Amino acid sequence: MDFLWTIVVLVVVLAISWRYLGSYMAAVFDGRVQFLAWAERPFYRLLRTGPDQEQTWKRYATSLIVFSALFAALGYLLLRIQGSLPLNPQHLGAVPPGLSFNTAISFLTNTNWQNYGGEETMSYFSQIGVLTVQQFVSAAVGIAVAIALVRGFSRRGSDTIGNFWVDITRCMLYILLPIAFVAGIIVVSQGAVMTLAGTVTVHDSLNGVTQTIPRGPAGFMGPIMQLGTNGGGFFDVDLAHPFENPTGLTNLLYIVLTLSIPFSLTYTFGKMVKSVRAGAALLAAMVIIFGVWVGFTSYSEHQPNPAVAAAGVTAQPTGNMEGKEVRFGDTTSALFDVAMTQTSDGAVDGANDSYNAIGGFGLLSGMMLGEVTPGGVGSGLYTILLFAIVAVFIGGLMIGRTPEYLGKKIQAREVKLAGFGILVMPIVVLVLTGIAVSIHAGRAGPLNGGPHGFTEILYAFTSQTNNNGSAFAGLTGNHAFYNVVGSIAMLLGRFAIIVPSLALAGALAAKNIVSSSAGTFRTDNTMFVGLVVGVIIIVGGLTFFPAVALGPIATALSHKFYSVMPLLSHAGMAFSHLWAVLR
Repeated sequence: MDFLWTIVVLVVVLAISWRYLGSYMAAVFDGRVQFLAWAERPFYRLLRTGPDQEQTWKRYATSLIVFSALFAALGYLLLRIQGSLPLNPQHLGAVPPGLSFNTAISFLTNTNWQNYGGEETMSYFSQIGVLTVQQFVSAAVGIAVAIALVRGFSRRGSDTIGNFWVDITRCMLYILLPIAFVAGIIVVSQGAVMTLAGTVTVHDSLNGVTQTIPRGPAGFMGPIMQLGTNGGGFFDVDLAHPFENPTGLTNLLYIVLTLSIPFSLTYTFGKMVKSVRAGAALLAAMVIIFGVWVGFTSYSEHQPNPAVAAAGVTAQPTGNMEGKEVRFGDTTSALFDVAMTQTSDGAVDGANDSYNAIGGFGLLSGMMLGEVTPGGVGSGLYTILLFAIVAVFIGGLMIGRTPEYLGKKIQAREVKLAGFGILVMPIVVLVLTGIAVSIHAGRAGPLNGGPHGFTEILYAFTSQTNNNGSAFAGLTGNHAFYNVVGSIAMLLGRFAIIVPSLALAGALAAKNIVSSSAGTFRTDNTMFVGLVVGVIIIVGGLTFFPAVALGPIATALSHKFYSVMPLLSHAGMAFSHLWAVLR
């Protein structure tokens, strides 16, 4: 019943935010919200730019890449000199070079893959000044790219798609900072730790045990890591830690924060292109896939754990509780983790590696669909628009007309850019996974053998290339191979999709609107929703089915095989006995 009530509350809250947050974001990026104009102007003066100085897609992309490179370099430098910086009560030393590089790239790309234990590796300065700042910045960059692509659809005969510096400034000032601040107050009021006082030591005189308990400024880090679909937690166990996620209310709040902007951006899209129905069609495609994945993953986790059953515990009335928080239960944890893997968040309130095989398949395959249901902040919208363009192209071929989307003709260049953006992720994932399983350095990472060990490697590169950051914790990633190759996966997964999306925005903005006719393929009805869903499922399924067949599916089948082996053994013995009697 708690799970059902959680679903009901989640649907109601997200429906409200879709309408009102989506409308508000459209107003922000249209320049109709200016109550913090006094705070914007210093940034524009410093950068010698402003809302009236728009950029072509090439200038927009160049600004984005330069900005990202500078933040990556600064983040790397600060992590390397961490031991000499303030706010370090534990006197933690410099972060090693390979790990510093991986972490800087990870937080830059909105991946937040963590090859370290947060409370044991990062000082308060690094947690606040590097990681938390990057979670604001990377989220703003993703949203800015999505808005630039939306302008490509909404404008006609234009050679500009907005101003990158204006977009990220407004995104942080009007959207991310206010919402994260209010959510931070709620989280801290529920008991999340927010202090700079360092660790505390507790002595249990009864048992003669002394325990050092880590603390820190975790309370206000949680909201932005969820709102920005970042997922980089303060503590090693992330949102399973009661200091970071203290109650059922904060657990629900974190799910709402994670899903609110990605879902609401579909309304923003509809509002800006003057077709809310078109935005609702994209929302429907997202919700259908998200709902199906929540359903079968939650069902799988409500089943007994085969490993626990093999150990002699046959009664598991609460489902697979291995690696789960008893505060949240099996199905709510599955809902939480599907929400985190269907976005680019990656935070968890349980152990993904302990999921049943099909439950793990749900988490893995949700990312393999391209993280578009609803995907990360910004990245979900601009990626599903790439799928929508491919769907429009297919629909146009079906009716024998030049494909059109929102009045823009979809021609060879647009289809090539969309196809490239869609195929980058699966190519990178499969190539890097193939390399990892072929060399010793890659095979040394998993702590498990067989199909599950392969799944751990496949999950890692799927997560990193999709800029998700969640992991099957059975993979040891903090060594040279995974730090370097993982960084390459994260960079390609971010910028090899962003650049084609911006090029697509420029191509569309330059086109004029074509009047619709009786033969125009509609992109705001049920048929179009089904076509988009079909394209997403087919692309992900055809690309990744051989890989998941070797991983989670093989694991599930092996569990079934071993569960019937005792029965087959007994049947064989009985048959042998019967044959001996008959002889």
